[in-house]
Amino acid sequence: MSRPAFEGAAEAAVLALGLSRSKDLASLLAQGRTRERILTELATPGVSAAVAALHDAMASESVPASEAAAYVRGYVAARRRARERVRVRTVWSGPSTPAVPVRATAQVLVEVINEAQHELLAMTYAARPYPALTKALTAAAARGVQTHVVVETLAGAGGLLSGKEPADAFASVPGLLLWVWSRDPAEQGRSRQHAKLAVADRRTLLLGSANLTESAARRNIEAGVLVTGGEAPRRTAEHIVELQRLGILRPFPPHRTSD
Repeated sequence: MSRPAFEGAAEAAVLALGLSRSKDLASLLAQGRTRERILTELATPGVSAAVAALHDAMASESVPASEAAAYVRGYVAARRRARERVRVRTVWSGPSTPAVPVRATAQVLVEVINEAQHELLAMTYAARPYPALTKALTAAAARGVQTHVVVETLAGAGGLLSGKEPADAFASVPGLLLWVWSRDPAEQGRSRQHAKLAVADRRTLLLGSANLTESAARRNIEAGVLVTGGEAPRRTAEHIVELQRLGILRPFPPHRTSD
């Protein structure tokens, strides 16, 4: 039997709550808790409206709480399996070939940023102001995404980068935290922070040759891979966070912190 209002409301509630707290919702429904009790237990900005809409849909389509609980559990399990499924796709900048369709770097980079709901980590060697990138990062900040970008510095590049500091490309993005590699010039004077990547919510990883510049995203020939699901996005994010914790990556400018 089709119950479009309930099914749509259940999907919206799971998206608002996240997978872990959606399991709490299913448990409360299975226990026969009242609407008011469930709203109190799950009280979080942006969540109450979705949970209330679910109860309204249950009432309008006569869905018992026990059945709603089972449906939510099944939906959570399906989404968890989908998240764990690994997909790897190639991403290119530059000339296209009609016989071999590929995803464009500029498009994929913005999609990765737009996908982030909680955390976005990125690394780049060079960076220049790029309106599409700035717009996507600003929108991420507005929805509460914690964004950290690791950049090279002019001093660290040893004369191989010119113009403004790469960090300046992100100056207009509110709340964005910048990091640089804290290396010993005497021992690592000729080393470079050359990684180029973006990872969203430890689930989606864009890894390739493109810097965070418009020329890299649109005009150069650049190649990369987009990895969705599996361990690679998570382990990449964990490595960056551990480099921060150990002080190998430090805030830039030095007085900024990640608090």
